[in-house]
Amino acid sequence: MRNWGDEYVVYNPLSGDSHLLGLAGGQILLKLQQAPLDSKALMEQLATDWQFDSEQDAIAQIDALLTDLGALALIERA
Repeated sequence: MRNWGDEYVVYNPLSGDSHLLGLAGGQILLKLQQAPLDSKALMEQLATDWQFDSEQDAIAQIDALLTDLGALALIERA
């Protein structure tokens, strides 16, 4: 995983694919590399860096990003 400003390039050795992620996706992936977290725990850790309208909005955005990362086979839901 490499970072350039607000973008991250991630290589998946299992598929051989490289992916370009935005800032939010990259930050979530970094947090998940440190420890398995659910949407609420991710929101709590990222709240200082991100602006959310509400807790429900934050969790919905994080869930959407987790779904995208899962579709790219970069994470697995436990």
